[in-house]
Amino acid sequence: MRDDTILGNTPFSSVENYRPKEECGVFGIYGNPFAANLTYLGLYSLQHRGQESAGIASSDGEHIFRHAGMGAVSEVFRQEDIDNLSGHMAIGHNRYSTTGSSFLRNAQPFRASSVLGPIVLSHNGNLTNAGTIRSELESRGHIFQTTIDTEVIVHLMAASGEKDFMTALTASLKQIKGAYSLLVMNRNKIYAVRDPYGFRPLNLGKLGDSWVVASETCAFDIVGAVYEREVKPGEMIEISEKGIVSFYPFNREKESLCVFEFIYFSRPDSRIFDDSVYDMRIQLGRRLAQQAPVEADIVVPIPDSSNCAALGYSKESGIPFELAMIRSHYIGRTFIEPSQQIRDLGAKLKFNIVESVVRGKKIVVVDDSIMRGTTMRKIIKMFRKAGAAEIHVRISAPPTVFPCYYGIDIPTHSELIAATHTIEEIRKYLRVDSISYMTVETLLEAVNRPGKNFCTACFSGNYPCSLEPATDDDENLKFKFDEGNGKYY
Repeated sequence: MRDDTILGNTPFSSVENYRPKEECGVFGIYGNPFAANLTYLGLYSLQHRGQESAGIASSDGEHIFRHAGMGAVSEVFRQEDIDNLSGHMAIGHNRYSTTGSSFLRNAQPFRASSVLGPIVLSHNGNLTNAGTIRSELESRGHIFQTTIDTEVIVHLMAASGEKDFMTALTASLKQIKGAYSLLVMNRNKIYAVRDPYGFRPLNLGKLGDSWVVASETCAFDIVGAVYEREVKPGEMIEISEKGIVSFYPFNREKESLCVFEFIYFSRPDSRIFDDSVYDMRIQLGRRLAQQAPVEADIVVPIPDSSNCAALGYSKESGIPFELAMIRSHYIGRTFIEPSQQIRDLGAKLKFNIVESVVRGKKIVVVDDSIMRGTTMRKIIKMFRKAGAAEIHVRISAPPTVFPCYYGIDIPTHSELIAATHTIEEIRKYLRVDSISYMTVETLLEAVNRPGKNFCTACFSGNYPCSLEPATDDDENLKFKFDEGNGKYY
């Protein structure tokens, strides 16, 4: 039997399917005459969190200005666009959609007019009951402009009957379930809000007399801001000319920080959840080496997100670290694929092997995750062709078995290779000498900090926040509940 029959006729071949996708990054600043310029820089440093669209909205206290477009930050904004975004306050957004299709109308920040005045929102996360709320609102005559889940927040604010902006925002968010790290702006204030579970990161910084909020602290570094603290789970911060005021208007929940932020998404030079991403990934690699040792000549990362974990594996095992795979940073998100034969070259467009480093060597290939397995198989084939004597794969995360409903575009249950195949079947499919994943227990030991709790739903199926069936329009939220084992698929 050929090895590729293990997965049947699996249709996933694009190199873009190799990684899970984060929904977005947010950035905001208050009290700076160069607010739009600094927001542009902040979004540039958060580009890894979303490349579908980018947008900035600003305010001078009387008028709100907005510019958004499809593509990366450098593609969306020209200097004249930034110059037209007047004001001392601004919020920005990079988007990768998990709910709502990839169209310009879905680009954020989302702006609307209401009885409360103008409302502008930038959202990182996913609202698990947005479909239900939207259907109820539409039955009452509400007309939606987009297909993004974020828009329901605005409708709930307008329908709240409250006259005070913050009171209406609070009333709206009390009806929302799911993940949100949110920036909300009106003419003269910015509100930074994090859901009670704290799924996605959100950080507060200071630039002189200006207040800055961002998904990751690497955005502070690029503008010269100083990290103050994280926005706490369930916290709402009002930023105005009076400074900042903190509120905790929501019911307390057990903290459920997204562990994938440490494993893969966030930049290693960032600080999230009040910890260094770099240090956490080094620790993951060390724990992986302790759990799954192997005799080998070199340790090789799949660049770039696995570099730190591979370095940690090397430090702990004593096996030399080598950059035997080179990643091209110049291919776009898409490229012309006129035939299956050319499409299969996708991995080679992104990666290439340094043959002199691997030929005749026993190598440990360290990666942070395997989703469908198709691109990893192509990478292993490249290592074999370059002359590797043995290939041992080590993954610095547990097998990804369940989809995410909290802001990460992880494939559906049936598409995840670890959900439908044993570790041995995966080994045969990849054609490697051995493969080992980190266990959930070891992962939690590695990231454990006093008072911190992490969401591991994509590994365990234990979803901390309740899920509701989605409407037919919400393709990325569809799931079913198996009463036999109490899991969502």
